[in-house]
Amino acid sequence: MIKIVPTITAFAPTDFTAAIAKLNFALRLHIDISDGEFAPSQTVNLNQIYWDKEKIVDLHLMMKRPAEWLHQIVALAPDLVILHAEAENLLPIFDHLRKFNIKCGVALLPETMPEQASEIIKVADHVLIFGGHLGYQGGTANLKQLEKAEQIRAINPTVEIGWDGGANLDNVAEIATNVDVINVGAAIQEAENPKEMFEKLAKA
Repeated sequence: MIKIVPTITAFAPTDFTAAIAKLNFALRLHIDISDGEFAPSQTVNLNQIYWDKEKIVDLHLMMKRPAEWLHQIVALAPDLVILHAEAENLLPIFDHLRKFNIKCGVALLPETMPEQASEIIKVADHVLIFGGHLGYQGGTANLKQLEKAEQIRAINPTVEIGWDGGANLDNVAEIATNVDVINVGAAIQEAENPKEMFEKLAKA
């Protein structure tokens, strides 16, 4: 079953609080954290976020040096941490996080092909295909990136594949033919009724 997962990209603690409240209906959340260096925008940091512990939370860390934040990541105890293949060596970070039963994922920017990250994809629990505007919500989906799904499954047949970037009612059905998880930001957050939009996306 394809999972629709609402995304939070907050640039201030008050924005994060508002987003968490708005998405209280969602069982699984995708939280973006950007350091302003790896990605051009700077969001709230790991010391400024929280969630109800019954939620399933994926942390998408758009960070150049995520190893510097390992203590905070472990303390938050997310279900899944998604790090970028283009950042520092991820294998030691994966090894550390798994000691605390945290699943590990890798994100691929549009210019990164799966074969370039094959070693980390082989051991990942999740691979995120990025087809939007790094560090922002509301961009246009680059659906050509969906071609990576087949290449990813050739490397790791059982890995969960996610999509991030520009998903909405117009394209969600096409995206769903290639991936397992569709992260949705602006289409839900900016909807007049976020819960209703979530349900429409899931139905589509």
